Amino acid sequence: MELSQVKLVVTDMDGTLLNSKGEVSANFYDLFRELQANNIHFIAASGRQYFSMVEKLEPIKDEITIIAENGGLTKRGNKELAKTILSKDKIDAILPLLRTIEKTFIVLCGKNKAYIETDDIHFPKLLSEYYSEFNTVTDLTEVTDDEFLKLAIYHTEDSEAFIYPKVKHLEDEFKIKVSGQNWLDISHHDANKGFALKQVQEEFGITEDETMVFGDYNNDLEMLDCAYFSYAMKNAHPNVKAVARFETKSNDELGVETVLQELIAAKKQR
Repeated sequence: MELSQVKLVVTDMDGTLLNSKGEVSANFYDLFRELQANNIHFIAASGRQYFSMVEKLEPIKDEITIIAENGGLTKRGNKELAKTILSKDKIDAILPLLRTIEKTFIVLCGKNKAYIETDDIHFPKLLSEYYSEFNTVTDLTEVTDDEFLKLAIYHTEDSEAFIYPKVKHLEDEFKIKVSGQNWLDISHHDANKGFALKQVQEEFGITEDETMVFGDYNNDLEMLDCAYFSYAMKNAHPNVKAVARFETKSNDELGVETVLQELIAAKKQR
């Protein structure tokens, strides 16, 4: 396979395109324009809320495809391409279990807003990095006026060690995904970045051999399987490094940008 055949670039946000300060590099936007000039479409895929992703990518938000909430919502500009809803009855049924897990905060992720039921004064500030639009409510079971994409559960220490063991028995009914050091997502089985990416690939008629994907955590595994040019970040989870075909530098070392420069150079030499 040759880099010059790539027509679609997909990157995760946290730990991948964003540096450890949650910033997109200025260099990336210059590279994005060169991708456009070479007829390469760009997709940003994240566990983040759609509104948060738009804020991070404001200069190009209307020119790209955004896969938000780990595949729960896909949009291009103002056009909604796909969404995968999680039944509110199912959500309400597992909330009592989630509330028993110590050192956790539960986020009910709606299409229009996220909802939390904590009186902790620090968590909303932390949440605002990932969710631009959210309300604090008394009881999540009483929230009904929205469409719900997933539950995101935050653990103050380690989601994989302290949340996953308590919910893994639910995997027959839900997609359970450790999506970060502190985060675990519970969603519909079809709500993952890979499922959403396949829909976009079909829309554009682009194959896996023409797709480049970057990721760093377990919620990126399905979309890495959708690309020949699959890259794990140097800072990636061991599971991601085991699946990805290639590795690049860390997010703080501009790993994505380094490979994009190689891709653009290959296009120009073609």
